[in-house]
Amino acid sequence: MQVSQEEEDLSRQPWYHGPLSRQKAEALLQHDGDFLVRASGSRGGPPVLSCRWRGSTLHFEVLRVVLRPRPGRPPALFQLEDERFPSLASLVRSYVVGRRPLSQATGAVASWPVTRLGPLQRSLSEDILTDSPARTESFRTRKWSDSQPAGLHHVGCSREDRSRPGAPPVPPSALPRTGSEPLLLKTQAALGAVANSLRASDGQLHSKAPTKPLRTPSLVLPEASGRTSTYCELVPRVPNAHRTPPGSVQAQPEIPWWENPKEEEEEDAAFQRPQTEVSFCSPYTPSCLLGPQNRPLEPGVLHTLRGLFLQHHPRSTALHLLLVDCQASGLLGVTRAQRGAMGVASGLELITLPHGHRLRLELLERHEALALAGALAVLGCTASLEERAAALRGLVELAMALRPGAAGDLPGLAAVMGALLMPQVSRLENSWRQLRRTHTEAALAFEQELKPLMRALDESARPCAPGEVALPHVAPLVRLLEGEEPPGPPYESCERTLRTLSEARRTARDAPRFRAAAAQRLRGLQVNAELRETLTTGFMQRLLWGSRGAGAPRAQRLEKFQLVLSTLSQRLEPDG
Repeated sequence: MQVSQEEEDLSRQPWYHGPLSRQKAEALLQHDGDFLVRASGSRGGPPVLSCRWRGSTLHFEVLRVVLRPRPGRPPALFQLEDERFPSLASLVRSYVVGRRPLSQATGAVASWPVTRLGPLQRSLSEDILTDSPARTESFRTRKWSDSQPAGLHHVGCSREDRSRPGAPPVPPSALPRTGSEPLLLKTQAALGAVANSLRASDGQLHSKAPTKPLRTPSLVLPEASGRTSTYCELVPRVPNAHRTPPGSVQAQPEIPWWENPKEEEEEDAAFQRPQTEVSFCSPYTPSCLLGPQNRPLEPGVLHTLRGLFLQHHPRSTALHLLLVDCQASGLLGVTRAQRGAMGVASGLELITLPHGHRLRLELLERHEALALAGALAVLGCTASLEERAAALRGLVELAMALRPGAAGDLPGLAAVMGALLMPQVSRLENSWRQLRRTHTEAALAFEQELKPLMRALDESARPCAPGEVALPHVAPLVRLLEGEEPPGPPYESCERTLRTLSEARRTARDAPRFRAAAAQRLRGLQVNAELRETLTTGFMQRLLWGSRGAGAPRAQRLEKFQLVLSTLSQRLEPDG
C-alpha cells in the first residue's frame, strides 16, 4: 500500500504541533472533542494524540511499528489500540471522520482539530519518525562524487565545502551507502590508502584491492530520538553510517540491567553461610507524583494515575508490572552482595529457606497492595455505570496480558484477579451486567478462562513451565510458610500442601530458566519512569494509606482499608 508524500510529511498537517509539552497541549484544548497531535518530549519523541473529553485532557501514545522495507508497502504502521494504519494522517482521519472512540475504556472522540499557529520547527527525530521524503531528497542533493577513484575523499561533501580553501577531507568511514550497497561495519584503514595512492589519470587497478565486506542490509535504524521502536519483524541493527569526526569514539547503547549477562553470572567462589535477611524493596526516593508528606487517596494523584494508565496499552502496562515484580521477588537485578548475603542466586530460591521470612512478608504486602489498588480503580468510579464497566474491562484486559503465554507474570495476574474477585467488587451486579452487555468478549474471557486458570494456580494444580511463564505463582507457598492454613477440608488441604511444596522445589530448581524467560520478555522494553514508579510496593502503600499510615501494622492497615472499600461499594450499589 503506497502512502502519498503529503500524508508522510507531518509538516503539512495543521493538527500536528511538533515537540510540545503536556502542559502546553492541555492549555490549547478548551472544548470537548478538541484534539492535536504532538511529539512527546522536548526533542521530539513518539507521537501522542491529546484530546479534550468530558472536562479533562487525555493523552494517547501512538505506537509505531517499523516494517522491513519492501516495494509497495509503507515503512511503518501506526496504531492506537488494535487497528493499524499506513500513516499517522490516515489514523487521525479514520478516527475523526468515523467518530470512533480513541479507546474503548474512555470513549473519547476526537472531532475538532486545534490548528497550530506558525511554521513547524522540524527536528531530526521528527524526520526519522515520519520518514519524510522531503528530508531524504534534500539530503541526497547535497551529496556528489565523480566516478574516479581519486574522488573518494570528496564523497559526502557539498560543492561549497570542496571549493573552500583548507577544507579537510572527509574520512572514508563516513561514506553514505545507498541502494543495495553493503554497509561497512568498521573503519577500513586500507581504503583511505587506496584512495590516496590512485590518481584520476591512472587507468589501472590497484595491485591489492580492499576486501569486500559481507553483504548486510543497508538499513540504518533511527537512533536520534533515543527510543527504540516496536518491531513486528526481525530487523538487524547495524552501526550508523553518518559522518564521524576522526578519532572520536561512538557511544555504545546502554544495555538495561535485566539484559546484562554480567549481572546474572554465577560466581565460582566458596559457599558463605548467609548472615542476614535480604530485602528487594527499593528504599524511599523522592516521588514525582507524591509529595514528601501525602495524605491517603489524594484526588489529584488518583486523576493523574487514571490518565497515565489510560495512556498505555495493557500489554505495555503488563510488561512494566513484570519488570517491577521481577525486581521485587529477587529474580532480576540481584547484586553480588545480595547473592552473597542470602547464599542463593535468586529470590525464588530464598523464599523456600528459613531466612527468607522478610522476602515472603514483602511479597504478601505487594500482593495485597496491588489487589486493593485494583479494587479502588473500580470502586472509585462514581460518575456513571459505563465508567465502572470500562474499568472492569481494563482490569480484565490487563489480566489477559499477564496470563501464561503472554507476559507470564503470575504474581501480577493473581493481584489483578484478587481485585476482580474481591467481595466489594464482585457484589456490583449492575456493573457486571453492564460489562456483559457492552464488553461481552472481556466478560467471557473473565468467566471462561481467567477464573478457572486462577483457581488451578491457587490449588497448585497447574504447573508453571519456564518459557510459558516468566515469573511463577508463589503466593500459595508464601502463605503456607508464613503459617496460613489452606482453605477446605483437611484431606484436601493436605493434598494441596504436598502439591505446593512439590511446585516450590521445581520453582527453585528452574530459577535460572525463569530468569532467562523474564529477560527475554523484557527485551526492548522502553521503560516509562512514572508508570514504573506507580507499580512499586512503596508507592502503592503511600497512595493507599498516606505517608504516615504506611508504617502502621499490616493487619490494622488492611482492616481499615477494607472498611473504606465496603463503604464505597455500598454507595455505588446499596443493598436492596
